[in-house]
Amino acid sequence: MKQTDLLAIIEKMSPKEKVDQLLQLSADFYTDDAEDRTGPMANLDITETTIDNAGTILGVSGAEKAIAIQKNYIKNNPHDLPMILMADIIHGFRTIFPIPLALGCTWDKEAVSEMASVSALESSVSGLHLTFSPMLDLVRDPRWGRVLESTGEDPFLNSEYAEALVKGYQGDNLKDDLTKVAACVKHFAAYGGAIGGRDYNTVDVSETTLREKYLPSYQAAIDAGAKIVMTAFNTIEGVPASGNKKLFRDVLRDEFQFTGPVISDWAAIKEMINHGVAANEKEAARLAIEAGVDIEMMTTCYDKHLLELIDEDSRYMELLDEAVLRILELKNDLGLFENPYRGADIEKEKEVILSDDHRQSAREIAEKSIVLLENKDVLPLNKTDKIAVIGPKATTGDLMGAWSWQGKFDEVVTIADGLSEKGEHVTVSSEVYDLFENTPESLEDAKKLASENDVIVLALGEADWMSGEASSRSDIKLPQSQVELFNVVRQTAKKVVVVLINGRPLDLNDINEADGIVEAWFPGTEGGNAIANIIFGNINPSGRLSMSFPESVGQVPIYYNTENTGRPYEAAPDEKYVSKYLDVSNYAKYPFGFGLSYATVTYDALVLDKEVANIEDEIEIKVTVTNHSNIETKETIQLYTRDLVGETARPLKELKGFKQVILQPKETKEVSIILNTKRLAYVHQDLSWATDAGDFNIMVGPNSRELKLVKKLVLR
Repeated sequence: MKQTDLLAIIEKMSPKEKVDQLLQLSADFYTDDAEDRTGPMANLDITETTIDNAGTILGVSGAEKAIAIQKNYIKNNPHDLPMILMADIIHGFRTIFPIPLALGCTWDKEAVSEMASVSALESSVSGLHLTFSPMLDLVRDPRWGRVLESTGEDPFLNSEYAEALVKGYQGDNLKDDLTKVAACVKHFAAYGGAIGGRDYNTVDVSETTLREKYLPSYQAAIDAGAKIVMTAFNTIEGVPASGNKKLFRDVLRDEFQFTGPVISDWAAIKEMINHGVAANEKEAARLAIEAGVDIEMMTTCYDKHLLELIDEDSRYMELLDEAVLRILELKNDLGLFENPYRGADIEKEKEVILSDDHRQSAREIAEKSIVLLENKDVLPLNKTDKIAVIGPKATTGDLMGAWSWQGKFDEVVTIADGLSEKGEHVTVSSEVYDLFENTPESLEDAKKLASENDVIVLALGEADWMSGEASSRSDIKLPQSQVELFNVVRQTAKKVVVVLINGRPLDLNDINEADGIVEAWFPGTEGGNAIANIIFGNINPSGRLSMSFPESVGQVPIYYNTENTGRPYEAAPDEKYVSKYLDVSNYAKYPFGFGLSYATVTYDALVLDKEVANIEDEIEIKVTVTNHSNIETKETIQLYTRDLVGETARPLKELKGFKQVILQPKETKEVSIILNTKRLAYVHQDLSWATDAGDFNIMVGPNSRELKLVKKLVLR
């Protein structure tokens, strides 16, 4: 359908019909039982007609229901318009993959894109058209529960993933490829910077930091073709995102050239009243429509007050028409005018959902996401070892994490099941281990098993509700009962391997005495199999952290790419009058990019093809890596730079490239990474992006701390 056809539809629509297109309602409003609609209708004070004409719907599940809702919607709509069915498909639909923070630890764009592609297929056959993903908020504070949904703390790595996720969800031909869904960029902007890690809290960032650290990943997704953008809950410079003209008109529309619709997060328009920038719903509606928010999710400020604003000032009709056109253009981009049911297929749904192929994909990606944090000559375990697996996360299906709304606990491979399948002498305790309270029986059971077995695999961590939205924590240690359990086991056991199931970096000082620590995150449906393959050495761990683990919560927010100070800690850590803590180092316990494997790899012979170059040049950087072990290994070679003198203070190191290579036993390989000097650009005082002439350090290593190979590059 051409834009002229869409404009013709808008011309025929009444003002009320246009306003209805701007409303998104949840699936509760579209039940078969009319009585079930009464409660939601009363809560929002809306009519049946408004429900029947709302432009988009949130959270429908199942092809049969999706087809029925769409069919009924088109029948009731005076212009035969289709609706868009949206949902939060964050890391899988029914087949649940590792949480996004874990996906970030794969350092594998193809794996991340595959997750999105499988999620899109399962979603599309179930009748959905659009997912509220990717979440591209840069994160630095593990107290914030929604770090679970981010791919990490680095703008470059996040931007790489942003493109991969959009391509995985949308493919190359969204309109005709019915296995794909539209991607939604969220949360614009800087939601991950909530002060104190407290969800929904104020964000206070300089414009330089906003543009240089937070905005690039959003822009990368938009450049990749993402179809819609969601507002953040927070304020920027005191203005809530949903009413922020500067963010959405100036930055998103004018600078980023984004032409698709903007949707509020749940109730975010009405919440501007709570923020204190709107006295009532009418003012909230005015601020939002002026900022360019096209769809209001689950509140009715537009429904109740846009027509009133139009009566007072005709320019609001222009803004309304603009919003409706963007919504209809998205429906057109999805091909809904020609095929309103898109990929919804009741029979195919049975074949595709949780298929063997999808389970295999989930397992392989989980294996890539698991990070080995500690290994004191204990891993991999021998399959003939006597092993007992205990702990509150050992036998539970709670391995999926937040935003797994279609996932089912009974379809998850537990840690105990995975280990039992692959080990020859694995004991699984029948005793109940609780996340928050030990019993005399559970502690006695732990002591007994610790004394009878060669190795204890102790599964600890968080419940799914402990991380995610509205799940901020001031204390990011393991619950005290789990520390007590660890200490009881440690006193008796020969070897203790801790497997962590969690949605955020934790303070792990209470389990320093573990022989091995396996960070499995929330690994998803195939989590138990993936963990077992890592523990028994069927898979050599290759995950690398995309978010730093603090030594203490007092260090947070903590991140690797800090700027230097006038009194730098690194130069004289033992001096008093330098920028440091008295009771802990400045460094993360486990830094960005860190992860162990079962192989020993060394780096040597860093070479630049040119050590003096022009701005706009490409630099070929070569390094030699050697696998000294008797097993194959995957190494993630990381390239960092430092601009030694800038117009503004520059970070001590910034990730600018990486490459994963497979090294056979005893193999030496020369690896090449291309650095485009445009990546050395940064935001100057006038807010322009530019690359400076001058001296740069080029650093290569296995993580952000171990960068022993350094060469100087001069740009002129």
